[in-house]
Amino acid sequence: MKNTTNAPAADGAGLLGEVEGTLQGHRDGHGFLIPDDGSADIYLSSQETHAVMHGDRLRVRVTRFDKRGRPEGRVLEILERKKRPIIGRLLLESGVWLVAPEDRRMGQDILIPKNGIANATAGQVVAVELTEPPSLYSQPVGRVVEVLGEIDDPGMEIEIAVRKYDVPHRFSPDTLAQSAKLPEKLRAADLKHRIDLRDVPLVTIDGEDARDFDDAVYCEPFKQGRGKKAVEGWRLLVAIADVSHYVKPGEPLDADAYERATSVYFPRRVIPMLPEKLSNGLCSLNPYEDRLSMVCDMVVAADGTVAAYQFYPAVICSHARFTYTEVAAILANTHGPEAAKRRELVPHLLHLHEVYRALLAERQRRGAIDFETTETQIVCDDNGRIEKIIPRTRNDAHRLIEEAMLAANTCSADFIQGAKHHSLYRVHEGPTPEKRQTLQAYLRSLGIGFGISDDPSPREFQQLAEATKDRADAQQIHQMLLRSMQQAIYTGTNSGHFGLAYPAYTHFTSPIRRYPDLLVHRVIKALLGNKRYTLDASKMNVPQAPKRPGRAAPPNPAEARNEAERWEVVGAHCSANERRADEASRDVEAWLKCRYMRDRLGEEFAGTVSAVTSFGLFVLLDALYVEGLVHITELGGEYYRFDEARQELRGERTGIRYATGARVQVQVSRVDLDGRRIDFRLVRDADDARPASRGVGAKPSGKAPARKRTPKTAVEALEDVRQADRDVKQSRKATVAALHPVKAARKAASQAAKKAAAKSPARKRR
Repeated sequence: MKNTTNAPAADGAGLLGEVEGTLQGHRDGHGFLIPDDGSADIYLSSQETHAVMHGDRLRVRVTRFDKRGRPEGRVLEILERKKRPIIGRLLLESGVWLVAPEDRRMGQDILIPKNGIANATAGQVVAVELTEPPSLYSQPVGRVVEVLGEIDDPGMEIEIAVRKYDVPHRFSPDTLAQSAKLPEKLRAADLKHRIDLRDVPLVTIDGEDARDFDDAVYCEPFKQGRGKKAVEGWRLLVAIADVSHYVKPGEPLDADAYERATSVYFPRRVIPMLPEKLSNGLCSLNPYEDRLSMVCDMVVAADGTVAAYQFYPAVICSHARFTYTEVAAILANTHGPEAAKRRELVPHLLHLHEVYRALLAERQRRGAIDFETTETQIVCDDNGRIEKIIPRTRNDAHRLIEEAMLAANTCSADFIQGAKHHSLYRVHEGPTPEKRQTLQAYLRSLGIGFGISDDPSPREFQQLAEATKDRADAQQIHQMLLRSMQQAIYTGTNSGHFGLAYPAYTHFTSPIRRYPDLLVHRVIKALLGNKRYTLDASKMNVPQAPKRPGRAAPPNPAEARNEAERWEVVGAHCSANERRADEASRDVEAWLKCRYMRDRLGEEFAGTVSAVTSFGLFVLLDALYVEGLVHITELGGEYYRFDEARQELRGERTGIRYATGARVQVQVSRVDLDGRRIDFRLVRDADDARPASRGVGAKPSGKAPARKRTPKTAVEALEDVRQADRDVKQSRKATVAALHPVKAARKAASQAAKKAAAKSPARKRR
């Protein structure tokens, strides 16, 4: 028998080995060391984490391995304390001031001396700086350095999130000074060495609430050559704001943009990557204003392939600002009121729609994945609270712009790769072997006729999506397909884009809000001038990006010695900040949804099981598009076993199954605003929660025709089982009384005496 308690982890240190890494705390008090070398995480008990806090860098010794070979450790040394202020609510308990951190992973409340509360009052949200770190025998001590306000102040959830996730939200004085010196309009010197496209009717197409316009598009029919060499199709122009003209390497604007790496989008507010003078002014392709741009000029053949392309700097003037809704209405009815207002531009929109259909056909032939998922939009009132949550529908206008941007991005990747120049690629890899096996087991459990191969292609995923799109559980199947694939990242090494089925792909089309796009612009400009673009060494002065589960350790900035390694560092930095922005946005949305549902406690809603875990069901409400948890203890008084392959919970006694896609009726039972958690109670389930083959009810005999039974709900089935148990117990008592009347009489007398003694006054006094 193999002894697993002393076995080393497959990819980590052996027993008594020492590992350095960053502590990731848990709200329950324990934590995990995330090793710098990318090896397996090391579990630290609550006793080990009492003297440290989430985000600290530690040296840990592996002390044992559990039965599954997972390492556990002991803290040897605290290498570095996390220096960022901690956000929380100031509380006064029994005369003691303390701050309860907003991030539950901190694990401990922070004591505040009376002279350290500044001007804050109890209940307010504050930022705290530690003056004494925690120890084995004492809590951390700190002082208030910033008072954010009351928890119910409009926009407070955003103020908390940007500090909780360390999102830079204030530009440096040098950046603001440099931005103020920029001109208000284009100067004659700015137009040198640029193609003048101001007479070309380029237009922008964006959402109703968009404020910065990165891209403008134009399309016209194209025909060139004769015979076999003839090319017939369209000329597609994608003009992108030329941010690189204003943001130069080594300047304060560039330093702040690199630190942020991306704009962060919240409901009703944006934390921009660039100051507003650039993002909404000089760089934004506003209608009827001259703007500098980088143009990808493409020839798209009739079959949707890009036959030729070229890049060049230009000056443009957007002829109109369209919304997706407006363009969709014009394409649906070219004689309607929307088309009448833009009559001179309607032919160009029709050409754009034609080239979109050709690009879409080529996308389908390529086998790119195109899942139809439901995205939602939060509509807030004047106080920043949710007014309603509505589904965001994608129409042909959305898809038209998406295909045009994809074409420009692939041309930029091809151009850079052809020149053998370093750059950042947008890489999306297929499923790992572990995720592939999980997906195969899930598809088999649903009885789907075909699965995926051992080396799957994007086409296989798309065929699966097409084959299952009409099923009742199609949304859940598509979610499982998405989860099986890895997250897209920025990296200097091209590995292709699995989801889009491109051999090379990069981001070129949004330099106002994404730093990688700005770098790609600089590389293309350098290549157009027969030069090479070299990364600024100051970009290496960043913390090492955190290690992600299932991935190798990111490069260490201090060890980047050549150009290729520097691009890897920049890619890891941009990827980490992109995830940081997503986490901050999700945190704010979760807070708003909890606040929204707090006013609906006790109300009942219909919903669909969106995910199944070993501890319960996540249910997405139909009308509100809000997700909450039905804990396993709310499913009835029996033991439920989690089947990972089938993604379902199954009752051992009743055989009732809860799987993704099941329809249920739930009641809002609890809302934890601080924990961003909504709890539901199961009221009743629909027919989709189905009994197992050996569940409730026996199979009818073969002689008599089987009578159709109305499917029972889980609650009804469980009550039937309980009633059957009571009937069995009553029958056993009757049998004992009949066979042993004397014994039964003695037992009854004894029970009666005990009841009388329990009710006596003397016993009550004792």
